[in-house]
Amino acid sequence: MIKTLQFSHLQNITSLRHFVSTRGGGVSEGEYASLNLGHTSGDSETNILTNRELFAQHLEVLPTQLFIPTQTHGNTIVCVDDVFLSQTKQEQDAKLHGVDALITNVSGICIGVTTADCVPLLLYDSHKHVLAAVHAGWRGTLTQIAASTVRKMVSAYSCSPQSILVGIAPAISAEHFEVGKDVEEAFKQANISLHKVAYRHTESHKLHINLQLLNKIQLEEAGIPERNIEILEMCTYAHRHLFFSARRQGIHSGRMLTGGMLI
Repeated sequence: MIKTLQFSHLQNITSLRHFVSTRGGGVSEGEYASLNLGHTSGDSETNILTNRELFAQHLEVLPTQLFIPTQTHGNTIVCVDDVFLSQTKQEQDAKLHGVDALITNVSGICIGVTTADCVPLLLYDSHKHVLAAVHAGWRGTLTQIAASTVRKMVSAYSCSPQSILVGIAPAISAEHFEVGKDVEEAFKQANISLHKVAYRHTESHKLHINLQLLNKIQLEEAGIPERNIEILEMCTYAHRHLFFSARRQGIHSGRMLTGGMLI
């Protein structure tokens, strides 16, 4: 059975439908069991397409209404607008390659990002009726992709950060996100302070980072009020029956989908 999670401050907005998928209700097997929605995980393409069809049915949309990028842990943002939608499927797929955030103001289409430990975020401006879906792994967090998406919403759609509501979906917790010296050094080189969002393990002496909290801080620095941000503090690593986890399962891990649709 397909089960989705929602954010309390978004679920009563009648002009928006949103979701965070969990791993049950699909046809994939093994490490991908069962609702794997990610194309780059190594699962059978037939299973993935079937899962996306099942999920589209659950959302009461057509599979062709789902727009999901091929993510590369970068900082590229694409607007799914009327110009984008007028292009051929091949042209659209090409534009969605190497993209980690989508923004739209078009009703009736569903945008989303796939994750399996990384931080998925939804941003919605109720005044301008604009929705964004963001994938922020540690590399995306390093480049502040969530804050970049806010700035893109402002420049492309005249959104106000004060009007944007944010949902930060389940991701790997600090307890299970231990990083090496290379990642620690990368944050230092980017001048990103970790003192509020990280701690060093007493035995391993390795750093543990809370990526959800770090993205929240970056959004606040981009002008979004703290009261507008909701975090679903569920660890994808720890809740094995609900979520896929690349850290727990390795490279052959399924993917959840976090997204929404303007109505």
